[in-house]
Amino acid sequence: MGEYSRFIDWDKMDSTIQDQDAKELTSTEFQDLKQLARQGYWAKNHSLRAKVYHKLINDIPCRTVTPDAHVYRDIVVKIAGKRNSGSLPLPEFVDNSLVPTYCLNAEGIGAVRKIISCIASQFPDISFCPALPSVVALLLHYSKDEAECFEKVCRILACNDSSKHFIDQTFLAFESSCMTFGDLVNKYCQAAHKLMVAVSKDVLEVYSDWQRWLFGELPLVYVARVFDVFLVEGYKVLYRVALALLKFFHKVRVGQTMESDNVQEDIRAFVRDIAKSVSPEKLLEKAFAIRLFSRKEIQLLQMANEKALQQKGITVKQKRQNVHLAVHAENFKSEIVDVKKMRDIWSWIPERFALCQPLLLFTTSEHGCSLSRFYSHCEGHEPTLLLIKTTAQEVCGAYLSTDWNERKRGGNKLSFFGTGECFVFRLVPEVERYEWVIIRHPELAMTGPEQGNHSSHVSDPPSATSLPSDPSDRLSPFLSARHFNLPSKAASMFMAGGMECIIIGGGDGQALYIDADLNHGRTGHCNTFNNQPLCSESFQIAIIEVWGFKDTMSN
Repeated sequence: MGEYSRFIDWDKMDSTIQDQDAKELTSTEFQDLKQLARQGYWAKNHSLRAKVYHKLINDIPCRTVTPDAHVYRDIVVKIAGKRNSGSLPLPEFVDNSLVPTYCLNAEGIGAVRKIISCIASQFPDISFCPALPSVVALLLHYSKDEAECFEKVCRILACNDSSKHFIDQTFLAFESSCMTFGDLVNKYCQAAHKLMVAVSKDVLEVYSDWQRWLFGELPLVYVARVFDVFLVEGYKVLYRVALALLKFFHKVRVGQTMESDNVQEDIRAFVRDIAKSVSPEKLLEKAFAIRLFSRKEIQLLQMANEKALQQKGITVKQKRQNVHLAVHAENFKSEIVDVKKMRDIWSWIPERFALCQPLLLFTTSEHGCSLSRFYSHCEGHEPTLLLIKTTAQEVCGAYLSTDWNERKRGGNKLSFFGTGECFVFRLVPEVERYEWVIIRHPELAMTGPEQGNHSSHVSDPPSATSLPSDPSDRLSPFLSARHFNLPSKAASMFMAGGMECIIIGGGDGQALYIDADLNHGRTGHCNTFNNQPLCSESFQIAIIEVWGFKDTMSN
């Protein structure tokens, strides 16, 4: 421990990580390192962890000119001067972040500020990096001196491998990561998400804390275990652990009264005291049990969220719009749902569209029961929200990710299209959101005696030349057939439209069919699941509304 103990107050450290096991790293192959990191192979050996970190960080591909230990020694006196390092102001880009002490001694606490100040002088392109104080404080534990810690952090920041991403360094990247995390919660932690919607005024404000949970609130023993895997596997690990934290929070707090009226503070307190309920091993076990989307698909979602923010001019920190209030009580009027229910629906949609306000495009009470008018009012809008109220007072609907104009690709035949972000939901008699699923059996659309009079058509997937050259133009990355165990030709069968009917593949086996007269509908199962039905198997429609998404930045 000697050479790595300069900045540590060992009296505050957990005795279980003070070089209990004398181990050596036997392999440096990626798969071996991945397994060893997840197993905590070097977690109880401080010196070994320091050596592993040195190797992993040294192997990060960096810019040609990356500041190193020599640079630090040259600039630190000029930047820090003879002032008490504990009083050094932090750069604005850390956004008043917590500076965790992580059992550092007084010299270590001061060193964190000096190192961050020197990093700010060498990285003028960093505009927003709230995770930096935590990363510096952690790496001081595994550095011989300040200069070595500075070099380690600089290498992480200067990584130039486009397939790797370690720390957000701009507000745009940070904000889009918060939106991406919200999308992942919506997909993988639906029970926790439902709780967040119920107890918070702005659910995205809660999810914007996700990096703070990891780099600020999480105790040292936990964040070090996370960092072990993070250095090997990258940014996706952070999403996994944050999702696991939210799952554990929900498990502990469900049915209990919140400790405060601020769920953000409750989650922070839970994470700070996580040792009372969850061990580091259990946290990582839960994190890696989540069948998360691939790294590439998450990157596509992140790109889509970044693009949505850029289009709205949100690239620097500003006062956040309360996303829940995107549905303004004074401006919203629907014959099917009230403001509260619309806000609940808004909490389910992808975060990049939750920035928008609802815009009524079509209603049968005003535009009549004509499928052609339905199409003419909805075409050119993407995404859209379909709401249906039956004569039995049931209310259901669907979030539709793709422009209805896409149906024309099938000519006069029933054509299937859409992306995996489509879903259906029920609001009355009970609220239920059905997860994404593809229409597996198009023939279910044609029931009854008229079945023989219609033919269905599955349009071929778009050719490589017709796909946007910029991956971020594909607003939904969830088109991978492997998630649904379907052949590629069926990979976009979420919506269908023709002059005979509309079909929407919902979730958990639910499918919604609306006849051409817009007066009758029915539900069916796309697959073999047998969940609570979306609404009555056959129903008469009282009113249909279709809502678009109005950019809040436009006039």
